[in-house]
Amino acid sequence: MINTTIDTTATIAGVSFKNPIVMASGTFGFGREYGRLYDVSLLGGISGKGLTLHAKAGNPGIRVYETPSGMLNSVGLENPGVEAFLAKELPYWETLDTARIVNLGGNTLADYVLGAELIQRDADARILAGTQAVDMIELNISCPNVKEGGIAFGVKTPAAQEVVRAVRAATSLPLAVKLSPNAEDIAEMAVMCEAEGADAVSLINTISGMKIDVRRRRSVFNNLYAGLSGPAVKPVALRMVHQVARRVTIPVIGMGGITSATDIIEFIMAGATVIQVGTYNFMNLRAGSTLVEELQQFMKEENISSLDEIRGIV
Repeated sequence: MINTTIDTTATIAGVSFKNPIVMASGTFGFGREYGRLYDVSLLGGISGKGLTLHAKAGNPGIRVYETPSGMLNSVGLENPGVEAFLAKELPYWETLDTARIVNLGGNTLADYVLGAELIQRDADARILAGTQAVDMIELNISCPNVKEGGIAFGVKTPAAQEVVRAVRAATSLPLAVKLSPNAEDIAEMAVMCEAEGADAVSLINTISGMKIDVRRRRSVFNNLYAGLSGPAVKPVALRMVHQVARRVTIPVIGMGGITSATDIIEFIMAGATVIQVGTYNFMNLRAGSTLVEELQQFMKEENISSLDEIRGIV
């Protein structure tokens, strides 16, 4: 049961979060499947499966591999494409009482812009009809830039700046930029995002890792490398959130290895406004409802009446 005397709310660019617990992109689908297990409207928000302008089949071969205290994934952004998402998933999103975030990726600048324009056009049409299904765009700049030899947009600040500026011009929806831990200077990247009009930054995305099958004498993954997530990355993620929160004035959305209420509190104390939960959704299919209850209980035990009391205190 939710304790109404404890304030867990937060606001980012006018978007209200009833609590700081948001499900991370790529780990929660669009919410339907988990909605059969618990009421996803208990959550602060959902960041949907990463979208690209056109549908993608994803990577061949093994896509997920468990590691000590974590998970490697090489899914390859399998998704239905922006237009299919708008047509098939948004009617469901309209029914949810939680913040709804579209995670948008792209391999070219044009892809990012066209994707953002389609989302904006749909949002405008729904507003005219008196409805709403998308509250925010989360811009994933960890996608490879095919015109620059496959280097991710999120590694070098000038390349990322071009994308953030163009997408900001293409949409009036609140915009969060998801940062890569592989950035040359993640704090500088966050400062640039704020200067270009981003309403928030979210971090960290997965850390590049590898697993070798010693009997087959080859990488487990067809693409050689994969993204590491889970508890193993938490200390790195927490440090980066702390560094970024001290360089920007816009809200920070923290993520990386969160599996408990105390993990959430650590990220809040490091400066996060809200957090995202990823790999824990695979460890506990009711992770969202579990964490909502645990957070309430922790705050009650520690006499914390509002998360504002502890946000950024470290």
